[in-house]
Amino acid sequence: MNEENDNIFYTPVVDEKNTGIRIDKFIAQSVDELSRSMVQKLIEKGEVFADEEIIADKDFKTRLGDCYQINLPPPVSATPIAQDIKLDILYEDNDLIVVNKPFGMTVHPAAGVSKDTLVNALLFHCKDSLSGIGGVARPGIVHRIDRNTSGVLVVAKNDFAHKSLAEQFFNHSIERTYYAITYGVPNPIKGTIEGNIARSSFDRKKMALVKSGGKTAITHYEMVENYCNVASLIKCNLETGRTHQIRVHLSSIGCHLIGDDVYEKPKKSSICMALDKKKYVNNFGRQALHAFSLGFIHPRSKEFLSFKADFPEDMKELINVLKK
Repeated sequence: MNEENDNIFYTPVVDEKNTGIRIDKFIAQSVDELSRSMVQKLIEKGEVFADEEIIADKDFKTRLGDCYQINLPPPVSATPIAQDIKLDILYEDNDLIVVNKPFGMTVHPAAGVSKDTLVNALLFHCKDSLSGIGGVARPGIVHRIDRNTSGVLVVAKNDFAHKSLAEQFFNHSIERTYYAITYGVPNPIKGTIEGNIARSSFDRKKMALVKSGGKTAITHYEMVENYCNVASLIKCNLETGRTHQIRVHLSSIGCHLIGDDVYEKPKKSSICMALDKKKYVNNFGRQALHAFSLGFIHPRSKEFLSFKADFPEDMKELINVLKK
């Protein structure tokens, strides 16, 4: 996908393999940000084009050599409000702030979420000293972790720091270690998972490994603890940082994260555990994933900094239950 600006999207040129399929399906597969229902609404509004030709028929079939343009109406921005929410601050200076984000907290406001996010808390704590590069709804945000993932996250307090940190993320020079508690044991117990990740064409809530297209994703993993061959504690070092990368990659080798309702596939009732333990594990309230450490070069001092956040109490308790 090529973006010319934030509100205009272009699909890849239609090849022989993708000729003759419904245009809403093709666009949804090609543009991560759009679902088929969204594409259909845009077609109804006359916002989908082949060159200068308006595509007005939702049943229109793709044609060999076409490249489709989609005009997305600009979003209505709402300035997030500052909220006095307690932050677990690991480090702070004039350029950046490093926090230990609790699970259950969304990083920034989005559709349906306007308050109680990390950004709302940062606006109160940092006042006017947050980078504006991320836009009105995402001041200071250089990277994200899922709402139900806990752990270390760095935020830029000015544009200088934001640009430096964003460049390090782009160059994959940031050091990131996560710990996941999964069903099953990886085989081999240590290795590297490589596979491009894109939005699933079957379920828009999911990301998926794809044979072509998508974005390169590389995860180095190592089993740290084996719980009676039914569950594992796995350390993951990210070379890239794609949406749901660890959840997708570990699932691809049969190690689905405990508590992950999106990617979890094992038959819970078949897990060989004592009944009380099985009930606790199968009803764990979120994906058991923690961003344990983050290392980067400070934008101004050029010193390498590394920060760690211990496992939250719920993951400690889960490990204790599995060890019994």
